[in-house]
Amino acid sequence: MSRVQSIERAFSVLEALADGPLGVTEVADRVDLPKSTVARLLGSLVHEGAVEQVEDGTDYRVGARIVTLAAGVRPTRSLVAVARPHLVELASLVGEAAGLSIPDGFLVHYVDQVDSPHPVGIRDWTGTRLPMHAVSSGLVFLAHMHPGDIDAFLAGSLARYTPMTVIDPDEIRDRLRQTLLEGYAWTRDEVADGISSVAAALADEDGEVIAAIHVHGPSYRFPAAGAEVSVAERVVLTAARISAGLRQAG
Repeated sequence: MSRVQSIERAFSVLEALADGPLGVTEVADRVDLPKSTVARLLGSLVHEGAVEQVEDGTDYRVGARIVTLAAGVRPTRSLVAVARPHLVELASLVGEAAGLSIPDGFLVHYVDQVDSPHPVGIRDWTGTRLPMHAVSSGLVFLAHMHPGDIDAFLAGSLARYTPMTVIDPDEIRDRLRQTLLEGYAWTRDEVADGISSVAAALADEDGEVIAAIHVHGPSYRFPAAGAEVSVAERVVLTAARISAGLRQAG
């Protein structure tokens, strides 16, 4: 029973923080609990990533783990339905496979792919999960994360899949800044030899990044010489159109 009560109290604290950052005293007043109890609950929630402390302050706010869980209950089927016609068009225009992914913690979960018209193509990655640092969609997701979450990810062990996989935290931070500046991210031979990919973010009606689209193909032909920027811009434009469709559907 005490565990059930703790869960109920934890949810009360999360509900209080849903309106914005609050201090321990303010949370205690809202949930009608002793400050010591609230402080202990907040400490546990911070440890689990459900709550985080505001930088340079004593207030707390809802953490990235809750945001990620909330994103996970979005209707992926509807997302795929809205995005697929655009992926078909994108694959046809670029001549390579186009795909859709969503964040799953610090992993990229691929949920759809439209294959390339080329006889020599890329395997279907649908259903696969890969660490964010090694793939273009992952760099897009990381670039839009809270700085504290980026720090937590880069503090962990980063897998090297090929000699080209970037695992140096400073280099990754530079790539994330470039991704925010340009609106897209490229990876080349980083998760598998011979595969290059470019991705751009999809945002919902609140401006939150909830998914990404990408185009990938064999590195020997993709991107074609001199076409890197034009291909990336095409992906960004398609992402903007899908985002608009998601807002209308919402």
